[in-house]
Amino acid sequence: MTIFDATTLQATYRQLGEPFSTDQLPTPVANPTLIRVNRALAEQLNLSVDELESPENLQIFAGNSVPHNSQPIATVYAAHQFGGWNPQLGDGRAVLLGEVITQDGLRYDVQLKGSGQTPYSRRGDGRSALGPVLREYIVSEAMAALGIPTTRALAAVTTGEQVVRESFLPGGILTRVASSHIRIGTFQFFSAQGDIDAVKVLADYVIDRHYPQARDNTEPYKALLGYVVAAQARLIAQWMSIGFIHGVMNTDNMLVCGETVDYGPCAFMDAYNPQKVFSSIDTHGRYAYSNQADIGHWNLSWLAQALLPLMAEEEAEAIKKAQGSLSQFSAIFGEHYQTLMAAKLGFATPSATVTPLFSDLLEIMAQQGCDYTLTFRALTDQLAPKGTGDVLGELYPLHPALQGWLKEWLDVLAEENIDHAVAHQLMANNNPVFIPRNHQIEAVINEATRDNDFTRFHKLVDVLAKPFVYREVDADFARPPRPDEEVLATFCGT
Repeated sequence: MTIFDATTLQATYRQLGEPFSTDQLPTPVANPTLIRVNRALAEQLNLSVDELESPENLQIFAGNSVPHNSQPIATVYAAHQFGGWNPQLGDGRAVLLGEVITQDGLRYDVQLKGSGQTPYSRRGDGRSALGPVLREYIVSEAMAALGIPTTRALAAVTTGEQVVRESFLPGGILTRVASSHIRIGTFQFFSAQGDIDAVKVLADYVIDRHYPQARDNTEPYKALLGYVVAAQARLIAQWMSIGFIHGVMNTDNMLVCGETVDYGPCAFMDAYNPQKVFSSIDTHGRYAYSNQADIGHWNLSWLAQALLPLMAEEEAEAIKKAQGSLSQFSAIFGEHYQTLMAAKLGFATPSATVTPLFSDLLEIMAQQGCDYTLTFRALTDQLAPKGTGDVLGELYPLHPALQGWLKEWLDVLAEENIDHAVAHQLMANNNPVFIPRNHQIEAVINEATRDNDFTRFHKLVDVLAKPFVYREVDADFARPPRPDEEVLATFCGT
């Protein structure tokens, strides 16, 4: 019995018609084995948890069979990639099995990633090496545990086949779950062709699926743009607050539903550096940590351009309306980012006193190369109730250069009459101790690829499921990398 027998896989996106997707079965693999399944996510998706690890489901996760009620598709889109225009991309190594409805009535895509060639593969093999599958499973589930909107990982399998990259590598397939896989680049594809009817069909679909409140607005397409702008602004603020660098913010990697997607050359910063770049192909720093908000706004301008014909008959009037929605990005991002950063210092709301406080802190951290995550956690420990002591202990003491700032911070807490216990709890809820460290992910990939050993992978996923609770037994997963462990660049999974 398969997990999809208990529910009906729907296909509302496929029903939009041929211009939006192509029917595409996954390509079978030789000898799949199950690495891990996500039981908690399966339960949320109303899937049969008891059957999750059955041989029948392994064949589905590997693409060797499809659920009897599935009509798999590959979707089409375009993109600006590192600022350059590519008029046609698409799911070059993924197929969408269908959509499921959760316990709370929400709709989610179920997609196989690494499942073989499609009409959009552009001479690629349509496969994924095992490493990118493990990376995406680890980081996407860590993001979910941190409370950041993200695609999720339902299952990961090996294929029993090799893929050719710089060398021969074991293959893998990820079963990915998302609120939808509709991208800014999906709108761009039809807009670039001048197919206004298709843009309208897509916009109406997105409104019905993600932003039904826009339907009641007198200007639904302007409202749609506004909702997507707000979702992206909040998302990027969350990335920044935890030191996350997406690494490849092309318009095809920005979902209109506001979830993080594509965990190729992404990374969490170790030492704080606002100019930090990890992606091996981002040679000009376009997607550096500090550039992410500006790039998000730039990407949204292309969504706005696609929607212009739906906003007004006169282009000048449509542009004015679009600019009105786009202009909200900076304010929403700034407010959300400042609120998140204030919480990381124990303040429920930002203020004229608090904002300079975290700005000064970040400046010192950048000068001294302080670890981003553990500096905030060590500050959290400064307010720990008596008896708990310094939770991190010798794992990461505060840098001496912060002593002057530390006094200022404590003075502001006192001036605003904030109880230390209340501030400590707020900080403990917003400052993780465990993040997907680059060197840990590399160690996982090396052991799995070289030795077919997934012990460290399972342990890391389990540790990251509880990112805010420090456990001394897991201290090795919290510590920054030694100089010889530091990962300087990450790579695209293709």
